[in-house]
Amino acid sequence: MPFFPCFLSAVFVVRDQSASIENILSDAASIIADIVGDYELIVVDNASGDDSISVLKRMTAESGIANLQVYALTKEVDADTASWVGLENALGDFVVVVDPLADDISFIPKMLEQAVSGADVVFANNAQKPAQSLAYRTANSVFHSLYNRLNGIHLAKEAPQYRILSKRVINFILQHPQPAMTYRHLPATGGFARAYLNYSSAPKASRPKRLGDSIDRGMRLLVSTTRIPMRVVTSLSLFGAVANLVYCIYIIAVGILKADVAPGWISFSLQQSGMFFLISLVLLVLGEYILNMASLSNEGPLYHVGQEFTSARMTRLEKLNIEEIVSDLADVNTATTERAS
Repeated sequence: MPFFPCFLSAVFVVRDQSASIENILSDAASIIADIVGDYELIVVDNASGDDSISVLKRMTAESGIANLQVYALTKEVDADTASWVGLENALGDFVVVVDPLADDISFIPKMLEQAVSGADVVFANNAQKPAQSLAYRTANSVFHSLYNRLNGIHLAKEAPQYRILSKRVINFILQHPQPAMTYRHLPATGGFARAYLNYSSAPKASRPKRLGDSIDRGMRLLVSTTRIPMRVVTSLSLFGAVANLVYCIYIIAVGILKADVAPGWISFSLQQSGMFFLISLVLLVLGEYILNMASLSNEGPLYHVGQEFTSARMTRLEKLNIEEIVSDLADVNTATTERAS
């Protein structure tokens, strides 16, 4: 197995997995520890309802797993936001984001090889997908088709959630006002060097996804990553204003050229078309204002970390202590030599 002299952070988003989380992290540590110079395991507990927190606290004890950091959220958030909790707290040169139920941890070495070779972003796509309901699959297909048409990228194929990001990409995403939302699509559209890998591995389990939450998340993703929906509104407002202005001209022309016009039709029609003309102008200005404010807005945090705890054993700190001791011994030897001379 190849060895890479780098610092790798592995982010795991878990929820109600107290029975399997210890085995998952142990397997990940055994795989990662042999291929990198240093590593850390970051677990984001997405407001579990079981005893996951107790299990994770026990795993951070002196006899537990080394290099483990845990961030326990107080309320459940979407997978992208939970992943970003780990990403923005990661210290590694590269960060891999893992869904332990759907992603194959043993594929990390191949992904890291591509990252070390120069890819800023490495995407891994599993040919075997977790089973979901027909309604969810239909809505998912419609969303990805629409997103691809509006943004020119198919998220499921070109930006799967199993990925490795370099620190340079993470720092770039941090500059955006909504990094938790931007994280999903920006690595595939930001001009970074990308690598795509495919593998086939049966998912360990199928986490049921709520259709309503997924639709809400999809709409937020569409609105936050493209101006097209709001631009459609402003275009319709402009069309309405122009159409009503043309209709006003038509009414005036009819009043001038025709003598047998019904009494009151001209005044009533001008009143109606003038009112709709003003309403369309108001909507046009309001839409442009919303577009401008949306580009400048910076919403508050989407999550809150209720608890945070770290392993009692951190191998990188042990290495730092050894280096400090060696440095101190070197200083002592130098001083002794100078006094002897």
